[in-house]
Amino acid sequence: MNAVLSRRHTRFPRLSRLGWLMGLYAENHAKLVGLFDMRALAPGHYVSMAGDGLELHLEVIEQHRYTTELRLSYAMLDPVTGEPDPSAHVRVYHDAQQVEVTHCYVGRRWQDVIGMNPPPDAVFGYRFRINTFLGKWLDYLAQQGHGMATVQELRPAVTAVSKSA
Repeated sequence: MNAVLSRRHTRFPRLSRLGWLMGLYAENHAKLVGLFDMRALAPGHYVSMAGDGLELHLEVIEQHRYTTELRLSYAMLDPVTGEPDPSAHVRVYHDAQQVEVTHCYVGRRWQDVIGMNPPPDAVFGYRFRINTFLGKWLDYLAQQGHGMATVQELRPAVTAVSKSA
């Protein structure tokens, strides 16, 4: 019996924690590009209004050949810090088809969650949690109808400058 179990175990390799995290990055990529065409959005601030009544803010920070840096947030601010809450800073790797949350704000900053000098296991666990959060958030956004059809660019208000003679 043990021989059968050990053969079965070797036939189906176990997924490492790193492999699991990379799978999560790939899943989030599929979800994000299903909602928004990242390559079509120039750096700037965009808003999406859909059935949930919440303004989704999409700030494209940088657009590079193989990566896009952006921040997703709602038009809600944390009353203590004044930061958008929730908020996720995301890096899209177009060539590798991966999406990574680099940092996230959901009521607390990462330093408050895992400390200033966390051990590697704590960092890895935090990466799992914030990327799982992004996946669930992207699922919710899709269910509510957010997507390229609901995105509008927010242009900064132009103030008139008068010249004095």
